[in-house]
Amino acid sequence: MQLPTHKLKAIGLFGGTFDPVHYGHLRMALEFKQRLALDEMHLLPCHLPPHRELPGRSSADRAAMVRLAVADCPDLSVDERELTREEPSYTVDTLAELRRELGADVSLCWCVGMDSLVSLNRWHRWRELLDFAHLVVAARPGWELPETGEVAEWYQQHRVSVEALRSRPQGGVAVVEQSLLDISATTIRELIATDQSPEFLLPDTVRRYIEDNRLYLV
Repeated sequence: MQLPTHKLKAIGLFGGTFDPVHYGHLRMALEFKQRLALDEMHLLPCHLPPHRELPGRSSADRAAMVRLAVADCPDLSVDERELTREEPSYTVDTLAELRRELGADVSLCWCVGMDSLVSLNRWHRWRELLDFAHLVVAARPGWELPETGEVAEWYQQHRVSVEALRSRPQGGVAVVEQSLLDISATTIRELIATDQSPEFLLPDTVRRYIEDNRLYLV
């Protein structure tokens, strides 16, 4: 099949529990958009994460915090489609749904951290992800590309340059360098639980929401 020579519209997706959303998430999403020259960048709060413990805060609270966090950033927006499902939020299902909505003439980029790539073979129907989207991986300190095993072989088969992501709708894996902020949602929760301030780790609007709703208190 001959690939299109023109640049496609490109949409980025960045999922997570966002419990709570913080500047590390937001900066990563923004740098994905800028580095990949994406037309749109959406944060997708996860409802029932299949690969980790259930968040202690409700999906409604976590989505509300993400909306507050991006309210004044025109480069970022929120997609809440996973919150309407009562079953686990499998990425492959979300990507398939988006591909049906967008059609074949949009480059869809699912953006993750290097830790997600290393453990990708634990994901539900992981080999099918590239049937619907590209996978874009942010290099993270302390994490390296897998060198052996099925994920390493899969990556070598499908790796592409960042520039190639705009030439086809799905099917590639690209790695990008980012100025990642060492901020942890776990640390923020622990600070609040021990009556310490998380100021400067997350937007003030999110901090005030947490305070007003008494979230993360033991």
